[in-house]
Amino acid sequence: MKKFRKVLDGLTTSSPVNPSGSSSCGSAAGTPSAAQTPRELEIQETLMSEHFQICKTVRHGFTYQPTALAFDPVQKILAIGSRSGGVRLLGRPGVDCYCLHESGAAVLQLQFLINEGALVTACADDTLHLWNLRQRRPAVLHSLKFNRERITFCHLPFQSKWLYVGTERGNTHIVNIESFVLSGYVIMWNKAIELSTKTHPGPVVHLSDSPKDEGKLLIGFESGTIVMWDLRAKRADFRIYYDEAIHSVSWHHDGRQFMCSHSDGSLSMWNLRNTAKPFQVTFPHGKTQRDGRKESCKPILKVEYKTSRNSSEAFVIFSGGLSYDKAGRRPTLTIMHGKAITVLEMDYPIVDFMVLCDTPYLNEIQEPYAVVVLLEKDFVVVDLTQSNFPIFENPYPMDIHESPVTCTAYFADCPPDIIPILYSIGAKHKKTGYSHKEWPLSGGTWTVGSQAYPEIIITGHADGSIKFWDATAITLQMLYKLKTSKVFEKPKTGEVGRGAELVEDDPFAIQMISWCPQSRIFCVVGISAHVILYRFSKHDASTTITSLEVRLQCDMEDIISPSDTENTPCFSDPSGHSPQPQPPSPRSITPDSVRDSIHCLKVKDRMIRMPPGYQAELVVQLLWVDGEPPQQITCMDLNSAYGLLAFGNCNGVAVVDYLQKTVLLCMSTLELYGSADPFQRLTRSPRKNRQSTSGLTELSDNQVSLDLERSKSPTSAPYTPSLHNDPRGTGEPVSNLRSCHYSPVFYLLDNVKGPGRKLSLPTDLKTDLDHVNGHCTSPTYQPCPSGRGRVPGGLEGPRLARRGPGRPPFRKAQSAACMEVSLPVSSLTEGYSSRRAMLQQLHGVSMYSHDEHHTTNYSWSERESRENSFSRSRSSSVSSIDRETKEAVTTLQFAESYGRKSDTLPTPCLWVGTSLGLVLIIPMSIPTDEQERQEDPITVAPTATVLMLKGSVLRFGFLDCGGALILNPYEVWRDQHAPEDPDRPRKRKLFNFSPSSSQEAIGDGHLAVVCSERQAKVFLMPSQACLYVHNITESSFVLRADVVSVCNSVCLAIFCANGHIMTLSLPSLRPLLDVNYLPLTDMRIARTFCFTNGGQALYLCSPTEIQRITYSQEMCDNLQEMLGELFTPIETPEAQNRGFLKGFFGGNAQTFDREELFGEAAAGKASRSLAQHIPGQGGMEGMKAAAGGVVGELARARIALDERGQRLGELEERTALMMTSAETFSKHAHEVWKWERRGDRENETINEYWGLAI
Repeated sequence: MKKFRKVLDGLTTSSPVNPSGSSSCGSAAGTPSAAQTPRELEIQETLMSEHFQICKTVRHGFTYQPTALAFDPVQKILAIGSRSGGVRLLGRPGVDCYCLHESGAAVLQLQFLINEGALVTACADDTLHLWNLRQRRPAVLHSLKFNRERITFCHLPFQSKWLYVGTERGNTHIVNIESFVLSGYVIMWNKAIELSTKTHPGPVVHLSDSPKDEGKLLIGFESGTIVMWDLRAKRADFRIYYDEAIHSVSWHHDGRQFMCSHSDGSLSMWNLRNTAKPFQVTFPHGKTQRDGRKESCKPILKVEYKTSRNSSEAFVIFSGGLSYDKAGRRPTLTIMHGKAITVLEMDYPIVDFMVLCDTPYLNEIQEPYAVVVLLEKDFVVVDLTQSNFPIFENPYPMDIHESPVTCTAYFADCPPDIIPILYSIGAKHKKTGYSHKEWPLSGGTWTVGSQAYPEIIITGHADGSIKFWDATAITLQMLYKLKTSKVFEKPKTGEVGRGAELVEDDPFAIQMISWCPQSRIFCVVGISAHVILYRFSKHDASTTITSLEVRLQCDMEDIISPSDTENTPCFSDPSGHSPQPQPPSPRSITPDSVRDSIHCLKVKDRMIRMPPGYQAELVVQLLWVDGEPPQQITCMDLNSAYGLLAFGNCNGVAVVDYLQKTVLLCMSTLELYGSADPFQRLTRSPRKNRQSTSGLTELSDNQVSLDLERSKSPTSAPYTPSLHNDPRGTGEPVSNLRSCHYSPVFYLLDNVKGPGRKLSLPTDLKTDLDHVNGHCTSPTYQPCPSGRGRVPGGLEGPRLARRGPGRPPFRKAQSAACMEVSLPVSSLTEGYSSRRAMLQQLHGVSMYSHDEHHTTNYSWSERESRENSFSRSRSSSVSSIDRETKEAVTTLQFAESYGRKSDTLPTPCLWVGTSLGLVLIIPMSIPTDEQERQEDPITVAPTATVLMLKGSVLRFGFLDCGGALILNPYEVWRDQHAPEDPDRPRKRKLFNFSPSSSQEAIGDGHLAVVCSERQAKVFLMPSQACLYVHNITESSFVLRADVVSVCNSVCLAIFCANGHIMTLSLPSLRPLLDVNYLPLTDMRIARTFCFTNGGQALYLCSPTEIQRITYSQEMCDNLQEMLGELFTPIETPEAQNRGFLKGFFGGNAQTFDREELFGEAAAGKASRSLAQHIPGQGGMEGMKAAAGGVVGELARARIALDERGQRLGELEERTALMMTSAETFSKHAHEVWKWERRGDRENETINEYWGLAI
């Protein structure tokens, strides 16, 4: 037996490619092929590794889990902080920037340096960061890490370089914004309160300087204590002790009174002349009860107190404060203007709000004009200048998550006319009632770059809606919305239980999208195993929707024995299929099965009026079989030139002629192989399977087991959770056990390590997105009963029995937005059952056998040991005879190709890829004449052509022999509902791509690129010779692969589960890029990642945001030009001159020099152990760029002094060097002089001697 296995392994393992270009590759029967390349291919590849670089471009959507809000009233830029450490900066449309703290700590508070081009962020890790906004991509200039105290509140006065920081201990520290170091000036909590106070005042919840005197700092403590601190005298002017906790404080602009919001739902007004008690206390939403007491109310979390010139009455705006007895009321924002009280109900809890005013000076009349309200899942701006308080129309795509996103599609370089048409039709359905004024966030500048070309992003949602987005020039704008649920009938209220189930589930959730921009034919796959085909029309129409029903259910033999092989035929001749709605099936149709042949949803069977836009033409539904729901669709493709639609699931493949409205082909993958099946699998009776498995399994009372079985990967194979099926645990012969071929999706699960990580996958898309990570962000959250246990035995059985014929088989839709799976990336060794359950949702389909409802309970240790054995049994796609008999169809593509080696001309073909790594080619004969095409049948004849790869097949691509991409033929769009023109009758106009000149020079044929989960191969057609092979990965698997156009050439772009993004040259499959860029930390990325032409890609980075990236060096170089400018030079408005008398009587604000109080000369240095300064990435150049205004002038002066000191130091060094050189030269000169003098003396002595001698 072992020898036989090794033989099979040897036959199916890919062989290296010969230098001459030929290869020994698997033929139709799985044996090595000796086919040689007919001619040496000389293809000039232009792509090099220098053409590729990965970087993020832009992020669209609503900030996920927002925490804080800030606004620059001069630059008119808004900042939003998030729990994940991100900061979103928004200005005018097109000015949209996202930056992220490296620590990933939640952002607690944001403070703009108004009109300075800088932003201060306070994070949950007690670190302050200074961001430079004067560059297109903001960077951190400085960071300050507090070591001993926790930050609770920050305040930065206008035109000040000193930041006040309140802490949890009740202390107030002061930070220099320029140097980002602490001042020695500290306001200790025990000095702020009276010495006689016995209790701690609590954390600092508010800091603000008095509008009347900047030398007075108002400090609010959580316990209700308020202190006015005199910064000059270093003492408290007054102290207020209130019974209720304080949440926020807001000043009147004259600086004589302020307002506080409290935890009991009250607002208190205080006057500085008398601080003994508030002069006014109101409960805006609290009614007086019969006993005279106010009813209890919820806390008022924030209040804003603003004045207006046009009215003597001030605006009082606050959130919260509703009475507790009004259960079920939505969160509210209350606007009080005089005696008028307006309550605005919000759809989600309010995170923060901010009143926008004309002036940045707090001592002037504020003149509010709008309120920015940040909700947990929305962003609203209210117009205060109109009495009915309308909202502004949001120009940003903040409603991507209106219904959770379940799939995405990205199309670059679309036809230029498609975007205006979609926009014109979508504009007719826009909501009305918005404010007529311009969007108030008008900061920054943005222009369309020179690299712009039409791009469209399509998102599918859980409620069955489709949204088309204009993604041109890194922007995102809503174009058109389509609701697929309108195709189906609504459930009748009289149906028992059905209406309630539809409320809980999402039967219309979108799983896959296929769009032909040229023909404008659009096709979607729903979670209820249905396919809807749409045609585009500019005119409304009244028509009926054609519905087709398909039985795509074929059962395989679990136990393969010689006796079964002798008695049961394994193939029925599939040739010559006629267009019959119900094709041949290996089972016999009994009256019971006919009663079960029903669909999941009911299509409207009456005349329907359809508005302009996409209009439904055909619905194809898979049927229930023997009381079991249909398997979900795993892949789909359409071709407008052929007029054909193909889809497949774990049972087989179906081909539909949408022009003649007939089913051409409906076969299992086994029938497609015919006698060339490499594994010789056999058919069986469904009754036999139930009898054989009923003794081994029993009904489980665990919903997780049922959901796990219903949510396997489409590239995986079904398995029985019983331990009796483990050969290592029972010692039974391998031939008597269910075979064990599993997808790499399972492989990843089995190799995931990290017992401390939490994984959660809420499948209920109607549940709030708060539950994504297993925690709740909403303050009104209460535990939901969704996790209740199942009643074992008798209660679960009737429930499954009720879900029989006529009931939808949907589990709750698996949204890409609702998937949070935390996976460690470093080590992959062991796995747990919950992780398998999560990653089995990768493709969002169920792959269960007929005994799907029968599971076995086992303990955690048994489960772990079972998974360990499961991991050990994992092998390559074609490595063992223990082969799963059920084979899923994982990818489909129509193309002009060769179905047989003997073909001389290309014909329309359907390429089929399966979960076992096999490729089948199905040629078709399609009439060319339009009249014949509408009447004559199409001949579909599977040829059993088999190509083999490792892992499930994911993608096909086709090149001509010159290396150019072969595009699929398509039908030119024509409006079928346009008025008839007798002079120009409507005819189908097809566009076929002719072969290139290089192909004509080399000869007939083309190249087929096939990519699987582990391997990529290039075949030469029609000889089917394997020219190039590249093993992509052994430790991981490919999630997404596409043949894309980059830099006027073609490459294969790949995204792996280990986070690597790769590109391979075509056709040689030479590695060009391999970057560990995006670890698979959750399932959302895996389900929504997609490539497109031009070197771009996108994925859903959070339940509410789309992240676009580029892997093109050219786009990375041009990215700075495409991004918007956050900062524009604007003069700071001058303070108003309030006149001599008001200034004489103390009306003007008193200013003082904070440098004298907080500087190092006066206050000294702070303790080094209190905070640690961390230099940022911006450096000196960033400080130069950020310098501006009052603070900027000081910064520039300091920089100039530093540079001057540096220059002086260099000059001093040069002077010292010159002095040293001079001294050395003098020394040498002196020595030379000494030698010369000595020589003169010697000459004189010699002369004297000779003179005496003479």
